[in-house]
Amino acid sequence: MAGTPTHCPYCALQCGMTLHDGGSEPVRVTPRDDVPANAGGLCQKGWTAAELLTVPDRLTAPMMRRGRAAPLEPCGWDEALDRITAETGRLRDLHGPDSVAVFGGGGLTNEKAYQLGKFARIALGTSQIDYNGRFCMSSAAAASGRAFGMDRGLPGPVTDLASSGAVLLAGANVAETMPPFMRHLTRMREGGGALIVVDPRRTATARQADLHLQPTPGTDIALANGLLHLALAEGLADEEYIAARTTGFDAVRTVANAYWPDRAERITGVPVPLMREAVRLLARAARAHVLTARGSEQHARGTDTVSSFINLALALGLPGREGSGYGCLTGQGNGQGGREHGQKADQLPGYRRIDDPEARAHVAGVWGVDPGDLPGPGRSAYELLSALGTAGGPKALLLFGSNPVVSAPDAAAVEERLGALDLLVVADFVPSETARRADVVLPTAQWAEESGTMTNLEGRVLRRRRAVRPPDGVRTDLEILAALAERLKAPGKWSTDPRAVFGELRRASAGGIADYSGITYERIEAEGGVFWPCPSPDHPGTPRPYLDRFPTPDGRARFVPVEHGGAAEDVDADYPVYLTTGRVLAQYQSGAQTRRVRPLAEAAPGPFVELHPDLAGRLGIEEGAGVRVESRRGAATVTARLTGAIRSDTVFIPFHWAGEGRANLLTNPALDPVSRMPEFKVCAVRLLPLPVEGDGAPGAR
Repeated sequence: MAGTPTHCPYCALQCGMTLHDGGSEPVRVTPRDDVPANAGGLCQKGWTAAELLTVPDRLTAPMMRRGRAAPLEPCGWDEALDRITAETGRLRDLHGPDSVAVFGGGGLTNEKAYQLGKFARIALGTSQIDYNGRFCMSSAAAASGRAFGMDRGLPGPVTDLASSGAVLLAGANVAETMPPFMRHLTRMREGGGALIVVDPRRTATARQADLHLQPTPGTDIALANGLLHLALAEGLADEEYIAARTTGFDAVRTVANAYWPDRAERITGVPVPLMREAVRLLARAARAHVLTARGSEQHARGTDTVSSFINLALALGLPGREGSGYGCLTGQGNGQGGREHGQKADQLPGYRRIDDPEARAHVAGVWGVDPGDLPGPGRSAYELLSALGTAGGPKALLLFGSNPVVSAPDAAAVEERLGALDLLVVADFVPSETARRADVVLPTAQWAEESGTMTNLEGRVLRRRRAVRPPDGVRTDLEILAALAERLKAPGKWSTDPRAVFGELRRASAGGIADYSGITYERIEAEGGVFWPCPSPDHPGTPRPYLDRFPTPDGRARFVPVEHGGAAEDVDADYPVYLTTGRVLAQYQSGAQTRRVRPLAEAAPGPFVELHPDLAGRLGIEEGAGVRVESRRGAATVTARLTGAIRSDTVFIPFHWAGEGRANLLTNPALDPVSRMPEFKVCAVRLLPLPVEGDGAPGAR
């Protein structure tokens, strides 16, 4: 059976898979070996992805709440869309266009992300649009932009890693978050290369590393500066490269001089011999990579943290060399493309700044509106969510492809803000925790029921192909946006055909940093994907963007001096333990998808706290016991999991579950001043053992 070639609905590796529609039989998944990212491999989530198509609580009809305390009840499409149009119109008349906000997602196709940004700005006229990708890799995007003039995930195809001599992963647990990625690192190690992992936990990835650096949470800048100090002291910096291809090194050298080995060890807890070995492995490899991920980025100083690792990579002469470089491991399925085409508060399609007059004129010309009618920058994701229902804040929110009740920091406060809205509209294919709080729920098609494009962590634009028809009563996001735009009498064209929308996206992106104008569906299919920027039909695409020059005004990469400042919230006598959060193998993001897939729910059935046996012993906590974890923002009830794989001053809770086990009831919404990324990765907590119930089961269960 030939089947339909497409890509996995989960992470940014975008593994290739084929879907086989058996008619009366369930859809079957087989891996594709013609996609370099996974080359025939899939993880447990990919193998079970087709089960998403038949989850028991699939939404197949619009739902509406007829009164604040009334339950959600089925209604017709016209009734739902008319109510949205009437209420948003009323609010805009009373309070202005910014009284209506839009929130998107990093899993939306390029076409949907583009159309959502266009809808917000010219159908609603609002500046209040952002998306959950702000919680994903915005710090790496900001740091890459100021260092290289461009934000592109990896510096080349993922297959380059196999021939690397050393790879440093900072804050990345790819063995669980994107398992097929590991095969490239395994090939590297089989060829004699070394894997260095920076993580406070001895994760599944760290267990496969040649070297594991285990810093205190919130001290990555001190670690990277300490590594740079050692590189300079041992004469391992590439002075010729620094002189020819960079600027600003003297200021960074001055900062690094203050992070002598003993001081770096005292701040980070990482022994000097391990730091010295890491630097030597990177510097002596003919090809090497420094890669960061959420563990380095999700901090109130996340942009500076990433900059510190970029400084190390630049000092060693890695960026812009074929087979080497700095890169960021994008998280969500379309985390790269999702932020390039206009659903981010400060950007227009093509990665253009919304406050740039030339960018506004170009995009307005494509949309057929006056540039002066386009709104300016809006609030970032958490600032937008925390302003909902407040004086001067949005009174209505239209939400596509996100579940902030589980995924946002300080989640209880966000849930309260959602409850203060006059109107909450959620478009989703399941009743997520956020959808259950909505006034109107719109049932949408999901990944295998629609066509479009996705941009993976390499910057490679790929085709998502429709394999099955959506259930009766379900519409695509493009159809929903077009219907609302028509009711709102929005200017311009609002196609429901992904190919036509992509054609408009190409024109809107032309000349921008993320130029897709030379990419077509036909080229993607013929070439197995096309790397942006691709400014013309005869352009080959750009798999390695920095080989000749960096896209900065002078063509040079920029060093940026950064100092260690610690976490926004440090431990103290009342909250003496660090909390860090993250993911587990069998679950994904807020869990709205994976918690509904039986094999995944069985593999990872509920929330837990991972803590060191020494800490557990001091607190009187036993394996499997119920634990109440408290921060200054709230409390979560979870089950204890004792392991020597974590520091004794740190605990870990995955963030995939809803209810009383939500990790994000605890997390700190302190924002990075540049990227506006919240500090998900470190806050101060205390742990309290819960009494065991009469049947012997812990109170948390």
